[in-house]
Amino acid sequence: MAGRFAPRPTRTTVRGGHVGVPAGARTGIPRQAAAPARVLRWTPEGPLDLALVLGPLRRGPGDPTFRATADGSVWRTARTPAGPGTLRVRAYGGEVLGEAWGPGAEWLLAGLPELLGAADDPAAFVPRHRVVALARHRRPGLRLTRTGLVLESLIPSVLEQKVTADEAYRAWRLLVRRFGEPAPGPAGVGERPMWVMPAPRTWALVPSWEWHRAGVDDKRASTILRAVRVAERLEQAVGMPADRARARLEVVPGIGPWTSAEVVQRSHGAADAVTVGDLHLPGIVGWALARDRHADDAEMLRLLEPYAGQRHRAARLILLSGQTPARRVPKMPRVDIGLL
Repeated sequence: MAGRFAPRPTRTTVRGGHVGVPAGARTGIPRQAAAPARVLRWTPEGPLDLALVLGPLRRGPGDPTFRATADGSVWRTARTPAGPGTLRVRAYGGEVLGEAWGPGAEWLLAGLPELLGAADDPAAFVPRHRVVALARHRRPGLRLTRTGLVLESLIPSVLEQKVTADEAYRAWRLLVRRFGEPAPGPAGVGERPMWVMPAPRTWALVPSWEWHRAGVDDKRASTILRAVRVAERLEQAVGMPADRARARLEVVPGIGPWTSAEVVQRSHGAADAVTVGDLHLPGIVGWALARDRHADDAEMLRLLEPYAGQRHRAARLILLSGQTPARRVPKMPRVDIGLL
């Protein structure tokens, strides 16, 4: 992702990152795209950086449900309440063009403004530190996305528990391609087709050896299985305030504060849902705001107190600032249980 700091390619940096695509990138999506089932034109208020707003929805560079193409388009698939759908978003001349395919096309376009931050209020944020103020000045197009979908953020967040980003991204990629379905429209064909994540019942039927082959241990697999059994109840959390939604998610064994925060940041666009329990974030926030590379969660929350109500936005701006301490410890070891 362009604009994120390079030394530490973790989930933390991804959350603050910006999707970038080389000009000559091969996308696998046919140039002569099929006519979209639905089209929507929308004019945002103020600057809007598509790649920055939608970047947190991408789970690694090989995510089969998300793709940025050389023409500036962002493609994404989703399993909506109306069914699977593919969304293509482009911005030009101060206007956003959304095109959608599949049974979920109408639902995706109806939620496009909120997906691009229409429900977000950046004006409510007041920088109180030079690092934060400079990052905000350099990224005026930052908005917090709101997908209106819980499970699509919950499952990959569970896969990211206690493992490296590469391991989690690999598991997500393998499982979606193995058990998902081809994306509706032109994104589902070509050299690199996109996929829609599996339905809850399909996740529930994934055999134990397939979890193992994807490198997912029993604890994370069991958490996902418990979650998909109550998928309908979890999706209802979209209509709740972020704190109540987090409480509902955390009723499921295996889902704690780290995971619930990661979910509502995307599903609700929760500006105050700061992630605690992260391996790197406290040290990054501590270094950027107080030159304390050894800050823990308690110290991070203390430093973010002036941004109460906007702590997640503040943390994202800090991640975008590039202010990160040099690594002094070995990388977290990668263990592929699929090879055991």
